[in-house]
Amino acid sequence: MDKIRIPETELELSPLGLGCVNAGIKWDGADADRLFDAFYDMGGNLYDTARVYSDWIPPETGRSERVLGDWLSRSGKRNHVVLITKGGHPDMTVPQPDMHANRTTPEDMRKDLELSLQTLRTDYIDLYFFHRDNEALPAGELIEVMEEFVKEGKIRYYGCSNWSTARMREADEYCRLHGYRGFAANQALYNAGLAHMKAPSDDTLTVMDKTMCSYHLENPANLAMPYMAACSGFFHKYLSGGADAVQNSEYYTKGNIRIAEKLQILAGRYNATLTQVLLGFFTCQGFTCLPLYGPRSAKDLQEAMNTFEIPFEKDDYQF
Repeated sequence: MDKIRIPETELELSPLGLGCVNAGIKWDGADADRLFDAFYDMGGNLYDTARVYSDWIPPETGRSERVLGDWLSRSGKRNHVVLITKGGHPDMTVPQPDMHANRTTPEDMRKDLELSLQTLRTDYIDLYFFHRDNEALPAGELIEVMEEFVKEGKIRYYGCSNWSTARMREADEYCRLHGYRGFAANQALYNAGLAHMKAPSDDTLTVMDKTMCSYHLENPANLAMPYMAACSGFFHKYLSGGADAVQNSEYYTKGNIRIAEKLQILAGRYNATLTQVLLGFFTCQGFTCLPLYGPRSAKDLQEAMNTFEIPFEKDDYQF
């Protein structure tokens, strides 16, 4: 399995990242250990979590980081994996979370980072992300927050999640003027159903539109790391349960119904599963993509990892 190297870093990554939003919810303890170990044994090395996962389920906070930290401690694999976590997300422990309540401040980022280090049982984070942006502050001011963490040895590299292309360019220019490496990765919503998707109900999520795709073509040193890679299960639910199973989905549009038919054709052509066809989309972009994927089981994970043995072509996804 070919690794992805982020230019101007020492990071070599598996072509799929293990999304850990369900750690502590669908898998915990020994079950989580088996899944984390299975991913590692399959050649995976990128584990993606966030301080906020899954604070919306009381009473525990930092649940995903706790589960991942337990495994890192028990397995002794900390220095053999690439660890991602994120800070600055709005508070999800309150009865009615306000997704526009800004927590991307220097103080909040430091608070979240210190909690993450403690919960993950590690001295450093390989790739630390702003989970949201704070457009009330100059991008340069936020870059200085991350640079301070780098100088302190608490993070190796940093990235952004749910930042606009314009704000990434503002940050890039600031880094160029100050001699900083800048963002190593960008997490945004991107998948095979995005072009025909309705606007996300959470308008703080940033989609990887044509402008952002062009940005990544021009800036390979900022790796595109799409989330919701499998379209939140929309195509699986539609093809197995019909329209009644997806009535409330943001992906339920005429365009995506047509795409569902195309995906079935591709699956037959390559003797592939629907998951593999959806993940194959990312292997056929003009820029490097490293999708994040949250499995239900080790079997799901093996299916996803086998995607990278299938020779999908760019023309397959011209729909």
